[in-house]
Amino acid sequence: MMLTLGLQGIAIGLSIAAPVGPIGILCMNRTIVQGRLFGFVSGLGAATADGLYGVIAALGFTVIMKPLMDYASWIGLIGGLFLIYLGYQAFRSKPAQGNSNTSGSLLGAYLTVFALTVTNPMTVMSFLGIFAGLSPVEGNVGSSLILVLGIFIGSMLWWLTLSNIVGLVRKAITNQAMQWINRGSGAVLIVFGVVAIIR
Repeated sequence: MMLTLGLQGIAIGLSIAAPVGPIGILCMNRTIVQGRLFGFVSGLGAATADGLYGVIAALGFTVIMKPLMDYASWIGLIGGLFLIYLGYQAFRSKPAQGNSNTSGSLLGAYLTVFALTVTNPMTVMSFLGIFAGLSPVEGNVGSSLILVLGIFIGSMLWWLTLSNIVGLVRKAITNQAMQWINRGSGAVLIVFGVVAIIR
């Protein structure tokens, strides 16, 4: 039973993390510009936020969930503005000589993606929907936490895989191509930010 729930959680974590959205674009950009470790640590921030919301949804902390949903518009606005800022930074950044730029803080990379994921109201809705549809874990704290652990592991596995795949092609990218990647990913992040604000 516990193994089945854990595997189910891993599958859910992979399915939540895999769709390419602003977080995926940001993590791929960081992997290309700063290396696999920065890309993976950024993804780990998203996995942590997923795990946090999973715990909240699993344990039924309505005292926390209700205010989050009440302020979803403001949370989305903050997240949208933050995305625009990150997109602007990516758009104007110049590739380092030799296609290697390991400047920046790993903690900063982790925290920015954690903050972006936490301020995404869709993350809250996703986990509310997941746990509403899983009757086997209803009222069972132990089973719920096993499921959440699986979700975290699944999400983490996705970011590890993505950062390694993108890292494999990183050395083949020229500085000119890197410049276009920075501009393209920056523009996409800005669009995601504007859409988040409009919503």
